[in-house]
Amino acid sequence: MRIKRKEKEAVSRRKYKATAENLIIDSVVWILLILILIITAYPFYYIVVASFSEGYDFMRGGVYFFPRKFTLFNYQALLSNEKWIRAFGVSTARTLLGTLLTTVITCLVSFTFSRPDLAFGKFYRFLVVFSMYVSGGIIPYYITLRNLHIVNTFWVYIFPAMLNLYFIMVGINFFSSIPTSLIESAKLDGASDLGAFFRIALPLSTPFIATLALFTAVNQWNAWLDSAYYVNSEGLRTIAYRMMTAINQTRGQQSNAGGDIVATATTMTTQASAMVTSMLPIMCVYPFLQKYFVQGIMIGAVKE
Repeated sequence: MRIKRKEKEAVSRRKYKATAENLIIDSVVWILLILILIITAYPFYYIVVASFSEGYDFMRGGVYFFPRKFTLFNYQALLSNEKWIRAFGVSTARTLLGTLLTTVITCLVSFTFSRPDLAFGKFYRFLVVFSMYVSGGIIPYYITLRNLHIVNTFWVYIFPAMLNLYFIMVGINFFSSIPTSLIESAKLDGASDLGAFFRIALPLSTPFIATLALFTAVNQWNAWLDSAYYVNSEGLRTIAYRMMTAINQTRGQQSNAGGDIVATATTMTTQASAMVTSMLPIMCVYPFLQKYFVQGIMIGAVKE
């Protein structure tokens, strides 16, 4: 009896020790996670606070967690400016159309290159990899765009981004994992190559398509270099370009060259409202694609 009692006491002590160690480790992990959350989330929260703060009062400092003088004037000034409204429209149009075309074209090319019976398939895949690492530079790129007559047009935002080489490689790997027997059975039933793609491959590609669409939409919405380099018309400027010009302007000016900021006192708060407004579309779309996004980023990560 004494031996059994001692064994039970020893087991209890080991369980208590393990429980105490787990509690300490869990506490440290939770503290670190909370600190990381604060460090990463607070800058976004601060921008939101600034966007609802009165400009002159915000310049005094001391606003950290809540607006000292709450106002909607920054959003009213932003949304009443014709250039900002037009920039929102251009960014929305390029994001919707660009995401659609890039997703369709990238999927079609990836599926074609993934077929083992494709003539010169290895050569085409080599060109994709080679083009990812070797670029002609910005000057030949500009000359190409000019020869295509798309410089200073809306299509300069769409056509160059219709093929994403990185996602072509990811798509090739993904479509290669689809059993060839499924494609062959569809062809035996009379389906063409496009029919097999739309009826067999595409329904099985939801994670890849969602990931591709999300990354493409974010890139299109946040792009500003193409608007700065290849567009001269003010009516074709994007929201990202407007924000960059607003952020880079000096505080001593009453307004920037495009007349985007209302007054010096509200420069920072107007910029903050523009940032919040530009983040909202992506924040609204991401929750619906999150489950596919987690699956999609793992495509090609593990080889069985």
